Amino acid sequence: MAYQVLARKWRPRTFAQLVGQEHVIKALANAFANGRLHHAWLLTGTRGVGKTTIARIMAKSLNCETGVTAEPCGVCAACTQIDAGRFVDLLEIDAASNTGIDNIREVLDNAQYAPTAGRFKVYIIDEVHMLSKSAFNAMLKTLEEPPGHVKFILATTDPQKVPITVLSRCLQFSLRQMTPQQVSGHLNHVLEAEQIPFEPSALALLGHAANGSMRDALSLLDQAIAYGGGDVREEGVRAMLGAVDQSYLFDVLRALVANDGVAMMAAADSIAARGLSYESALHELAHLLHQISMAQVVPAALADDLPQRADILAIAEAISAEETQLYYQIAIHGRRDLALAPDEYAGFSMTLMRMLAFAPVGGAQLAAMPASGGSAASRPAPAAIAAPAPVPIAVETPVAAPTPTAAPVPAPVAAPVAAPAPAPAPAPAIEPEDPNDLPPWESLSTEPPAHVTIARSTPSEPVANNHVEVTVNVTGAEIPAVTVQIEPAAAMAPRLEDFSGDWRALLDSMKIGAALMLAHQAELTSWNNGVFVLRVNNANKSIATRDFQDKLREALSRHFGQDIEVSAQLIEEEIHHTPAAIMQRERAVRQAQAEDAIQNDPFVQSLVQDFGAIVVPGTIQPV
Repeated sequence: MAYQVLARKWRPRTFAQLVGQEHVIKALANAFANGRLHHAWLLTGTRGVGKTTIARIMAKSLNCETGVTAEPCGVCAACTQIDAGRFVDLLEIDAASNTGIDNIREVLDNAQYAPTAGRFKVYIIDEVHMLSKSAFNAMLKTLEEPPGHVKFILATTDPQKVPITVLSRCLQFSLRQMTPQQVSGHLNHVLEAEQIPFEPSALALLGHAANGSMRDALSLLDQAIAYGGGDVREEGVRAMLGAVDQSYLFDVLRALVANDGVAMMAAADSIAARGLSYESALHELAHLLHQISMAQVVPAALADDLPQRADILAIAEAISAEETQLYYQIAIHGRRDLALAPDEYAGFSMTLMRMLAFAPVGGAQLAAMPASGGSAASRPAPAAIAAPAPVPIAVETPVAAPTPTAAPVPAPVAAPVAAPAPAPAPAPAIEPEDPNDLPPWESLSTEPPAHVTIARSTPSEPVANNHVEVTVNVTGAEIPAVTVQIEPAAAMAPRLEDFSGDWRALLDSMKIGAALMLAHQAELTSWNNGVFVLRVNNANKSIATRDFQDKLREALSRHFGQDIEVSAQLIEEEIHHTPAAIMQRERAVRQAQAEDAIQNDPFVQSLVQDFGAIVVPGTIQPV
């Protein structure tokens, strides 16, 4: 006898044998038991979930010699002929091959005749979405009001392509993809019945690789039996699927927890040595991180018979739930970007290094790390640059105190001024023709000046732009006096006591950053003693959080050069004097002025009167 593949040999013959479609089975079984038979059903779902199988079981339920039942006997002539595909009143039509109107018209012409051997004439139209538009239109009337002896069972993997007029004439059942546990459980039953040795961990791999399709799972099981020479072992299934041994992934995660980049890359190299797929490695790594997250958040959801459960729990205790989520995101993004990498190894190793780079740093590691930028004591000074000795500075005329109308000027501070460096000796081979042609710095004495005096000129009126004129006199050397302008630091920062309360103008002069949303939606009510009190409508409470208030406080403190406190009060009534509301009113005024200018423009009016032109609403924008 010829060998029959497992997918055909183990195709369910009754509703009870179906796996993972309980919601459909219950509805159909109740309908058949109560005699509430619709004339058209539509079964939708991905490949291999049982659409055609359910359609054939329904045909047996309708034509079983024991009567219309949810449990066909399976031994009568109608049941056996339907299972063998020889029942004359069951017509299976492949819509992918018979897409035209002529094919459908032939089917509909035969529908008017009574069944030959069965109780009902059943039409199973597979991949019905492949029919042409004219074919759909031709079958609409018959599908809505077929003869009493005709039943339609439509199946499709893409219900979006089925016209709504067809969908409205059918009872629609959406078949679900099966979970890996349901698939592996059914494979376990099949192998026990076939008396084939297997490892449960191998079935878990097959259930995961089937992606919800039982037919794919049985086909993979056939392949695994052939690959293992009659046995189904985890090692053989992993090699067949190109999957990564979980132990290597645990090595990667242990190295990640230990912050050991060398061990992590060694684990990556070991995957290459086995010739496994790095795309599958990232897929399995993301799946493992999902299991770790389940162990952290919902421990009861982790199956007790899960392979390497102990290792999963150990990793779950070693890292936080936030780290697991981060590594999961990096893994799936790395798999998505794998095609953009120079090669798979580079993409895989770069994903691991990204995990290592973003791994949180512990307190002990932070204590051992140097401060940002390093301290002055930790950075050695360049040996080639020697600091010159400071020269004392005598202040000849003190800087006058600033007048109330002028910007404040800081008092002069004695600071070391470097003495001029000694002039370099001229090269012996080059001598100037004329001593008077020497540069001025070579004609100076190499001895340092006796002292330097700095004097501020006293203007008769306030100095413009907050600049102060200072004269520097160097005595003891033939250097003329130099006049420079110094901008006082105090003139750069405004004073809080000078703030007039114009909240919008203050915001326009500041760099606020993320807190700008809060500032624009808030109204300033008081600013006494460095405490800014704001009113915010309750509708904007999401931007009035403590975090936004702290950012606004930091910006105001930088602006005024002193500590500022910010307090935001939520109120229910509408606020009309926020910067955002003021700007909205100004925009409305400018918009009204622009529209009025266009409507009253003589040229526009002539176009409207002479040519019937119209101004399209919404196209006028102020400039």
